[in-house]
Amino acid sequence: MASKSAPPGTRSVAHSKSLVRWAAAVAAAALSGTAMAAEWNLQPPVTPIAADIHGVHEYIMFIVTVIFVVVFGFMFWAIYAHRKSKGHKAAQFHENVTVEILWTVIPAIILIAIVVPVTKVVIAQKDTSNPDLTIKATGYQWKWGYDYLKGEGAGISFLSTLATPQEQIDNQAPKDAHYLLEVDHPLVVPAGKKVRIVTTAADVIHSWWVPAFGVKQDAIPGILRDTWFKAEKTGTYRGQCAELCGKDHGFMPIVVEAVEPEKYAQWVAGQKKTMQA
Repeated sequence: MASKSAPPGTRSVAHSKSLVRWAAAVAAAALSGTAMAAEWNLQPPVTPIAADIHGVHEYIMFIVTVIFVVVFGFMFWAIYAHRKSKGHKAAQFHENVTVEILWTVIPAIILIAIVVPVTKVVIAQKDTSNPDLTIKATGYQWKWGYDYLKGEGAGISFLSTLATPQEQIDNQAPKDAHYLLEVDHPLVVPAGKKVRIVTTAADVIHSWWVPAFGVKQDAIPGILRDTWFKAEKTGTYRGQCAELCGKDHGFMPIVVEAVEPEKYAQWVAGQKKTMQA
């Protein structure tokens, strides 16, 4: 007995449902990828420099994505449209002035479009003039020393050392949210003020890095380097030494507390009383 075939309309509906399921799967994968990208993306910026770095990053990623789509789209189209099964034969030529001009001029234009905004950000990063506060950050194996050189708080100095309990490091106690990113004495700065950081080191090369500030400056023995930031939001911001500096390299975090100017003045007064005691 002959089997009954499905009506054409039924086949069309089934095909449509299949396409919908396929599209939903692709959308789910894209959304999960977006979530992963958000998790692994740059930290939210809290300084003008960090915001500029974010903008340049997204701008260049857009350019890279357009290049990827155009190049690979053209390549796959060329492979498909000129496949052997359609009778196409490979063209034989050795020179094409138009092509050579295009593949020289177009990359040059792209590079110029990238260089201009990047150069502006790099120049802004190096502009440490007219700071409200100058602090020297000295890298030691394996802690940071801070000396307030100029501005409100000048004369204050202290060491900032890892505060994570040894029990957590030895896996004998649960690790908290700021495991290996907590210190006994954080660097305290006023929000909304330009802070110049002068970096150096006492032993080996270290690197003072706070991602939310868009700041990363090597600290080199016998050499003074500088960078700057202006935290536009109050809060606690964390970083780490970003230069391999020995066996405890991963145990010298950086913690910066940006507070309101009034609270900063109170902190300065408290520190100076402690120093005089």
